[in-house]
Amino acid sequence: MLLRVILLACLPVRALSCEVALALTIDVSSSVDVGEYALQVKGLADALELPSIRNVLIEADARLLVIQWSGVNKQQVMIPWTVMTDIPTIQRFADTARALPRAFRDSDTAPGDAIDFSVRQFAEVQDCKRRVIDISGDGPENAGGETRLASARAFAQGIEVNAIAIESIGIAISNYYRKVVITPGGFVVTARDHEDYPRAIAEKLYREIAKITS
Repeated sequence: MLLRVILLACLPVRALSCEVALALTIDVSSSVDVGEYALQVKGLADALELPSIRNVLIEADARLLVIQWSGVNKQQVMIPWTVMTDIPTIQRFADTARALPRAFRDSDTAPGDAIDFSVRQFAEVQDCKRRVIDISGDGPENAGGETRLASARAFAQGIEVNAIAIESIGIAISNYYRKVVITPGGFVVTARDHEDYPRAIAEKLYREIAKITS
């Protein structure tokens, strides 16, 4: 018995099992048409199938959640928190993401409400060292609570907010997200249009997770 205790004491102590929890928060407001919605969910699924993304997710023992959002009281968890333990698990998550139905149609854009809703979901993953909201969208706030205040509330709870700004002309949305949406130390990845979203989500996921495992 004493030998067993000594051997157990000599084993390395594992750090917190979860390095990062990512809430992937997707805009489905009225500015997003059927084809653009399909590009977003396909882009997320395609990114999760990249070996570079899979490797860092597994190494970080990451948790992923998918939320769709639009206007006031229109936020819905589409895929619950899932532990990225291995490639089959990530593939199932990607397959589910690719086939997701659209939660809302013909609604306003309330990114502040989406952030507040996302913050509440982290109560289920309190063992994670970092908590991050990934919010994507193609338009500024036109409904709901003030986005700047929602972002500040998230930051006060130790939650990061990063963003993908989907642009059609210029960089207006990217600038809006930098000024209003992301938290201090956060970043914006610009997708030139919805067709550029797969590249942008892959870049963003890798940037958020790889710095933990490097």
